[in-house]
Amino acid sequence: MKMSILEVKKLQKIYTTRLGGHSVRALENVNFSVDQGEYVAIMGESGSGKTTLLNILAALDRPTSGSVILDGMDLTGVKENEMAAFRRKHLGFVFQEFNLLDTFSIKDNILLPLVLSRVPVSELQGKLDPIASALGISDILAKYPYEVSGGQKQRAAAARAIITGPKLLLADEPTGALDSKSTDSMLETFEQINKNGQTILMVTHSVKAASHAGRVLFIKDGEVYHQLYRGDADNEEFYRKITEALTVLVKNP
Repeated sequence: MKMSILEVKKLQKIYTTRLGGHSVRALENVNFSVDQGEYVAIMGESGSGKTTLLNILAALDRPTSGSVILDGMDLTGVKENEMAAFRRKHLGFVFQEFNLLDTFSIKDNILLPLVLSRVPVSELQGKLDPIASALGISDILAKYPYEVSGGQKQRAAAARAIITGPKLLLADEPTGALDSKSTDSMLETFEQINKNGQTILMVTHSVKAASHAGRVLFIKDGEVYHQLYRGDADNEEFYRKITEALTVLVKNP
């Protein structure tokens, strides 16, 4: 029996403008859960609330009401001064723009979360080697980000995200800055990471990226409007189902 690693309950986010006190509802009564080891994609048009949702799940923003329970812990209860350490320990991040430090080698970029968490130096190489090997980047560890391709940068970013063994890997448009070949490679990497047991939640505009997930949540006007499960469908069939669902979503404002 699978257990939920993430539970989002009655989540609401209201932004109030500085002038006039005008309120904007970015999220309204969002409810869903993610099982341990699941690979979930979140899709929606610009302004649908998916970025706000991701920021709350990443503990970068706080909801107006509702709760986000990660492995039994309520993120809304984490104190501000403990937030950075909480994110390092429990969450992994892969961003569209890689966010690698150009003055650090690929190796040092990947090891940075462990160094910040004060993992003993004697343990670093043992944690790095199997991940670098699995993601096919062992031969570029001594290079710097500006010396490698976009696809290699993104695999390095993925290695950095999972080296701490996070409970949840959050990905924000991870293929957005990649060409077609690098996109294919990155999506294969995500599938591999997921098959190894990593729980992944990915926000994306890309139907192709979403078609590699096991389930797709569609956000519209700040709510979970619809969801699709892969079931026995292959990537091509799931791609078609997602495209059909998006078409319906657009036709029914």
